[in-house]
Amino acid sequence: MTTTSADRRRQQRAWYVYDWANSSFYTTVMAVFGSLYLSSVAAADARTDVARNGPVPCVGADGVASTLERCDISLFGLHFPAGSLWGYLLAGATVIQVLVFPVLGAVADRSAHRRGLLAGFALTGAVAIALMFFLAGTNWEFGVVMFVVANIGYGGSIVVYYSFLPDIATPDERDAVSTRGWAFGYLGGGIALAFQLAFYLTRDSFGVSQELAVRICFLTTGLWWAAFTLVSVRGLPERPAAAPRPSSAVTSGFAELRDTLRGARAFPLTLAFLGSYLIFTDGINTVVTVSAQYGQEELGFANEILIVTILVIQFVAYFGGMAHGFAARRFGAKRTILASLAVWVLVLIGAYFVQAGSAPQFYAVAVGIGLVLGGTNALSRSLFSQMIPAGKQAQYFALYEVGERGTSWLGPLLVAVIGQVTGSFRLAILALILFFAIGFVLVWLIPVRRAIAAAGNREPSVV
Repeated sequence: MTTTSADRRRQQRAWYVYDWANSSFYTTVMAVFGSLYLSSVAAADARTDVARNGPVPCVGADGVASTLERCDISLFGLHFPAGSLWGYLLAGATVIQVLVFPVLGAVADRSAHRRGLLAGFALTGAVAIALMFFLAGTNWEFGVVMFVVANIGYGGSIVVYYSFLPDIATPDERDAVSTRGWAFGYLGGGIALAFQLAFYLTRDSFGVSQELAVRICFLTTGLWWAAFTLVSVRGLPERPAAAPRPSSAVTSGFAELRDTLRGARAFPLTLAFLGSYLIFTDGINTVVTVSAQYGQEELGFANEILIVTILVIQFVAYFGGMAHGFAARRFGAKRTILASLAVWVLVLIGAYFVQAGSAPQFYAVAVGIGLVLGGTNALSRSLFSQMIPAGKQAQYFALYEVGERGTSWLGPLLVAVIGQVTGSFRLAILALILFFAIGFVLVWLIPVRRAIAAAGNREPSVV
């Protein structure tokens, strides 16, 4: 870490820029346009295939052959509905990330070129998303490949990006830096999405079709991501590489990963905090991913209401992230996280009582989500960074990311099962309180100062 505060502030500003850069991928592609457009292209291919060959045969759960059009596309010999493509795609991308990220973290910790790794992963993802401009007609397979590449680029860049935090901020600065970065990310993603939605909704005045408008949004997302990444990496610090092993970087990465997994057992409090984070972040991710479905299927809102809701969450999350930073400075990260988890419980109770068709009530819940969305995750990131042994930042953040992705199916599964059994998503939303309640208790029980000291790090003045 550099010694002067002026150098650190310059590096911190560069670090914020990458949060600003990559958020457009999450908001534009993951939250709004990706699933709907890719599924529509796959459905178009299925309709073309049905017109040419008749319904695609499939075998149901009972083993009986069927010709239902619900099995309308195929990949690697598997037949499934076009509407299911996005879910399978996210699952497949997650599996690849779980295999790649731990080794990436080990390589990044031994490398003197973390900026190059960050730029490489980010630009790979940005180019892949930009190339989705050519996703048209029925070539959904091209979109699948590009999205998987982009998702790996995004996740890989996040692992490297997080590892910079201990090097650019002192223990006392870390909460404020982390929350500020997360806040700027939501602001950047919200601004990019606002411009893209304005273009999309006024596309007729430009003589642009709906399909072309979405493809232009993919292109501008890639350009936004790439341009701000180049700005960011120029201001981030490098550091001397770790002592080289007598083998290739990848082989050394596997060896380092093995040593890290063995050594992690010496830091049970760090692992305990990671476990608690994985529980409540699954609740957070589930709320974000099912909120549109809840608004549409349970409350009967049109797409316009749902789009406005996404924008409300994005912009409120900026102020929520900054507020969490101020609170952590006075009360400490642990207490602020606990308060934030309590607010999540109140938000879910409020969502349960929203009346069907009442947009103001739905917007109020969106404001509540925005206030705690970024701050909870940002403070968890900074607090976890305090508990990591020096020189192992990327490896532990790789475990952080892998764990988050590996457990992200629990909340959606709970919602799906309860929704199916009860026929209502209201009880499913209420059931998500369990994730926040368990997370609250576990975080409350962890002696944070002892965990930081056990990792060999200096304790901040307020925790």
